[in-house]
Amino acid sequence: MSTTGAAVALELEVEQTLPMPLSGSLRCGPGELVALVGPSGAGKTSMMRVLAGLMRPERGRIVVGQEVWCDTAQGIFVPPQRRHVGLVFQNYALMPHLSALGNVALSLLHLPSTERAVQARRWLDHVGLTQEQQSRRPSQLSGGQQQRVAVARALAREPRLMLLDEPFSAVDQMNRQGLYRLLADLRRELSVPIVLVTHDLNEARMLADRLVVMDAGQVLQQGTPASIHNAPRNARVADLVGIQNRYRGQWLGAMDGAPGYGRMLWMGGDETSEAPILTVRDKGKIQSGQAVHWIIPSDGITLVDSTAPRMIDASDWDAQVLEARHLGEISLITLALKAVPDARLLLTLSGPQRQGVGVGGVVRVRLDLSRVHVMPMRSR
Repeated sequence: MSTTGAAVALELEVEQTLPMPLSGSLRCGPGELVALVGPSGAGKTSMMRVLAGLMRPERGRIVVGQEVWCDTAQGIFVPPQRRHVGLVFQNYALMPHLSALGNVALSLLHLPSTERAVQARRWLDHVGLTQEQQSRRPSQLSGGQQQRVAVARALAREPRLMLLDEPFSAVDQMNRQGLYRLLADLRRELSVPIVLVTHDLNEARMLADRLVVMDAGQVLQQGTPASIHNAPRNARVADLVGIQNRYRGQWLGAMDGAPGYGRMLWMGGDETSEAPILTVRDKGKIQSGQAVHWIIPSDGITLVDSTAPRMIDASDWDAQVLEARHLGEISLITLALKAVPDARLLLTLSGPQRQGVGVGGVVRVRLDLSRVHVMPMRSR
């Protein structure tokens, strides 16, 4: 079931300083879901308000399909009621005195009353509410059911753009899983762009085709969850997307006779200790002697048999288990490296690997140095 006859894409460019800073661009293809992530005050909701037409930017351009919704250079600004945007809010924003059916019918005032009821029931059926639930008022529905009413109401507008503002944060985990499945089903049917605002990084990575990382009103980086997680643009992005294994270093330069590889000191908190030298990928963009941040994803760190031969490239390290938190089917492990004072490795283990890993124990870890991503350290 498609809400529009043709696939549409969204393109946004915005630049302003007042009433709050907002800078960046994004694109969202037909049926694609883009998640805006960042801390409170990052500008995510402001970006959503610009898209919905609830805030007019100082400078900007918004194109949905072939329709120009905003172009400040040409004096174009389509008001929100003409944008055909489907909005789903965190607090549902349902009318408490109306039934679920009545709430959805509010989006269909352009139709005759009999047709409104037919269409409202069709959308509520589509999101999985029974006829008995459709007759209830919001206070008589669970949080997950109320959110389904909100989704049905947004879809009833036959939107050309769906905006989801923290739509699942007020729903318990069990209902949230059902809403995730509903969203996945809708995405297969809809041919419209979907923009999601969320504080939940796991939710963003699970649901989104691409992430847009924001901070202080600025788009810092956008790309697939995997590309950003493996290659954040800078240390701030790494922090915002929850990359935990981040360290300091000093770039020593390219390796002679080994194109594409360079050498880097792994700097610990104890400046008097001799820093290990790592051989990592070199993209030719960092000057010798420059201070750097570097990361390695958790799946680039593995436990190895302590009796196995050591790697000759010094990527095997002895470590002590500082913390082991067992959370159902996974364990979160914190390791201290003997060779790098103050360095901590954070691992997520599952299956047989967890056996025998206890606080105080000594293990051997192997770093896949091909997964290391190096970022210049820039002073603010």
